[in-house]
Amino acid sequence: MPIVDGAAQIAASDYLAPAVLAFTLIALWFGERDAEVRLRQQVGVFVALSSMGLSGLAVFVLNMFYFRPRPFVDLDVNLLFYQPTDSSFPANSAAAAFGIAFGIWGVNRKLGWFAVVVAGVYGLARVYAGVHYPMDIVAGAAIAAVVTYAVFRISHLAMPILTTIIKVGRILRLA
Repeated sequence: MPIVDGAAQIAASDYLAPAVLAFTLIALWFGERDAEVRLRQQVGVFVALSSMGLSGLAVFVLNMFYFRPRPFVDLDVNLLFYQPTDSSFPANSAAAAFGIAFGIWGVNRKLGWFAVVVAGVYGLARVYAGVHYPMDIVAGAAIAAVVTYAVFRISHLAMPILTTIIKVGRILRLA
């Protein structure tokens, strides 16, 4: 179905979901008037970005030991995406998107659920587009969940640095 294929191409692109998640982080950063809640949400932005990066690092390390070909290599699929050459498992795109989404969810449930849905649609679209198997997405999301949990657990160690950065940002009207 051309309409579904077109929608999947847009949803699976390297632009739509990452941009939506980035704008969600911006909303989280600037969107609260209460100073205490705003500080918590701004720390959550740091957690989300750290989770994204560390989830990507975890996938990179796993890919050094395990390579899984993409579905379009092994199966006769209607590829709706360019042909990535890196390992299919675990999905780096899912790990990054869910790392951001879970970080947002940890400090703001309403925006967090929205971000989790965006990450989920992104992952499903990449399966439909023929570049990932379903378990690639599940594994990427699982990695992001574990990493985000760990980052939240140790974030208190970085609080003096984070609050200083946020205070400087407020002086410069960036926070």
